[in-house]
Amino acid sequence: MRKPVSDPASRAVTRILYLTWRDLDHPEAGGAEVFAERTASELARLGREVVMFSSTWNGAEPKVRRDGFTIVRRGGRYTVYLRALLHLLVHGRRYDAVIDVQNGVPFWSPLLFRGPVINLTHHVHREQWSTFFPGPVARFGWFLESCLAPRVYRRSRYVTVSESSRSELVGIGVEPERISLVYSGIDLPEDYPSYRDVPRTVAPSLVTVCRLVPHKRIELAIDAVAKLAPQMPGLELHVVGDGYWLDELTSHAERSGVSDRVVFHGFVDSRKKHELLASSWVMAMPSLKEGWGLTIIEAGLHGTPTVAFRDAGGTQESIHDQETGLLADDEDELLEGLNRLLADVDYREKLGDNARVNALRYSWRTSGEDFDRIVTREISRRS
Repeated sequence: MRKPVSDPASRAVTRILYLTWRDLDHPEAGGAEVFAERTASELARLGREVVMFSSTWNGAEPKVRRDGFTIVRRGGRYTVYLRALLHLLVHGRRYDAVIDVQNGVPFWSPLLFRGPVINLTHHVHREQWSTFFPGPVARFGWFLESCLAPRVYRRSRYVTVSESSRSELVGIGVEPERISLVYSGIDLPEDYPSYRDVPRTVAPSLVTVCRLVPHKRIELAIDAVAKLAPQMPGLELHVVGDGYWLDELTSHAERSGVSDRVVFHGFVDSRKKHELLASSWVMAMPSLKEGWGLTIIEAGLHGTPTVAFRDAGGTQESIHDQETGLLADDEDELLEGLNRLLADVDYREKLGDNARVNALRYSWRTSGEDFDRIVTREISRRS
């Protein structure tokens, strides 16, 4: 096996390889993909040569270039891991560092790459394995994530996006001193000031923005609409996003008797997403797990406060409880929080104003520069 060049600092350009399950064009892309691509574009802006290796899907182009970096797509949902290892085996010596995005299961790149590997983990998937897979498969997946991966990456730097995720990684055996924290940034729309003129809906409205998958638990937001509807005529829920769980959610809304109050927008462009966030009264995030909660910050950008579950993890940092939004400990508190913000305009606007101030603290430029310092330090250390 060939080794990377021994002195990467002598190169004119630092070459970095991202290994990720999906890129942002993938139909099931979410917050982890946003983080990977936005940091990749920032590293490219700083003069790094960046290649992102991800899975393909029907109709996907095998190779694209955007925002200063190249995306190479090979393999499907599961075979992408083998194709990535093959890429490392053949082309590994081209790169000075590997960013291995662990979305439950990592790419096992330290087995083939002797240069610095940075494990990028948004959150630990303990609860999610049983949501997606039957018992034996879920237990095997959790074994890979919690037992095998920490051993394979025992010499690697970890990067995560929240203190709660850092604590989860420590809980599965990763030493705290090997974990760096880089918060997600936010894309401020070029015409951001114009969204301040977008009027709120006349009738009470909720919005949620996410991939439509089981662990996002949009059913709980639909249930909230059904329970609040008698006292809030005209109440609507706007569901923004796409995914294989759409049919289940549509059926749930019909069974709950609120199909006329739940609007499924599907995938929308950035302008439409920001318009919906700006016009809605409150955002509901009933997700089981969030590494950070990027859409909470995006909603806050428009003065729209969020109600989410405290034990989802990253929500404890993306929401300052009772200042920029509300954190709930159970489903009753989620309903109570949504009801309070919808009914109390002064309280809603107070939290919304605070959420806007908080959101403007974050930028992808800062996140990218923080990430670049970590990558550069690891390359120097391993050299």
